[in-house]
Amino acid sequence: MFGKKKETSDSLETIVGPETIFQGTIKSKGSIRIDGKIEGGILEASSVIIGASGQIQGDVNAKNVIVGGKVTGNITSTQNLEIQSKAQVFGDIHTALLSISEGALFEGHCVMAAEQNKVIEMDIPVRR
Repeated sequence: MFGKKKETSDSLETIVGPETIFQGTIKSKGSIRIDGKIEGGILEASSVIIGASGQIQGDVNAKNVIVGGKVTGNITSTQNLEIQSKAQVFGDIHTALLSISEGALFEGHCVMAAEQNKVIEMDIPVRR
């Protein structure tokens, strides 16, 4: 209001087209759509959408991840991970919510946790 522009972290900021090959690491606070190939990783994104023709060779770290193509690497999603029916994931996944459609291929280990490991201190009386 009154000239202040509200910033949203869910806006689609980066698109890697189907004829594009990107080598390196992408770091973005917004959303990323991959229809081409990435040889590297994705860090700190709000959402990552990997289209049916998309391929990532590297680790993916984001709040929300949708895989429709191929990922060879580990996926860490702090909120939601969806692996669609024609997707292929080769690597370990760590997420709070997981959805794997029938027909998807997943090879790796899965850890589901709503939050990172918390250390809880407990007061235990010492007996003497």
